[in-house]
Amino acid sequence: MAEIIQKDGTWVFDGDALRLTPGRDKNVGLLRRTLGELLVSLGALAGVSFEQGKKTGRLRLRLRDGADPLLHATGGRLTEPHDPYQLLVESDRYGVAEYFVDEVRNALLLDRVPSDPVDAYLLPGPSVPLSVSAGDGTASFDGEHVRLEWNWKTEDAKAAAGARSLPLAEITAVEWHPAVGLENGHLRFTVRGAPTKAPPKYDPNAVELWGFKKDALMALVAAAVQARLPHPAAAAEEAVRPPEATPRALAAVAAEDDHDALLRRLRELGELRREGVLTDEEFTMAKQAVLKRM
Repeated sequence: MAEIIQKDGTWVFDGDALRLTPGRDKNVGLLRRTLGELLVSLGALAGVSFEQGKKTGRLRLRLRDGADPLLHATGGRLTEPHDPYQLLVESDRYGVAEYFVDEVRNALLLDRVPSDPVDAYLLPGPSVPLSVSAGDGTASFDGEHVRLEWNWKTEDAKAAAGARSLPLAEITAVEWHPAVGLENGHLRFTVRGAPTKAPPKYDPNAVELWGFKKDALMALVAAAVQARLPHPAAAAEEAVRPPEATPRALAAVAAEDDHDALLRRLRELGELRREGVLTDEEFTMAKQAVLKRM
């Protein structure tokens, strides 16, 4: 067993899983404190690293693509205080951190854990019901419906439509962006049959975020919804799957296997990403599937 205890948190590895417990230091982000203890199986890991600095170092876990709904919903945009897969290490514990990394890496090698993407979530996502107020509204999720309610700071055009109730079955995607510089962030839901490119300030399916403390908690709502949506690997397979298994469709699939047709499919996928139909993660997985066929 390997263990490292710091003000920033405690990480314990027992050979099969890592237990990540956030510390009580004031610098620990609100998102990490709210998430609480996380249990990450060895099979969900793609790697671990340790970076030394003059005063503090940093332990980092790298999860396999598609393993964690939180990372998928936030698209790698979690900053240091809120990222549960980073741990600040004091300089007098550098040796312990290096030993910890060696133990985890050795276990990954012994168990022959691959680092390629997975086709199912290996972490459960935040529990529900869940409700967070930030920016221009409140987002609540009970496992079946997302409810969006507005406050006095909401743009009149959006608030006039009243509260929104979005059935999970109608949600095709969710994304969380933090506020960066002068650009506001958002929590946005893409609803089947109702695509929109309106700014979050006017989008009735989005909560606009202004860079305050509770913005990070909206990522929990995004992750809870993402965990209950079809896995991105399934969406990528659907993107390259023929629409029906009729003889004509089967013939079309056979024709598509030639090099020129596959190149055309790659261009189509690129257009779908630019139009916002596919997320970056879905595009990457669909592209890999096409490249394998080439």
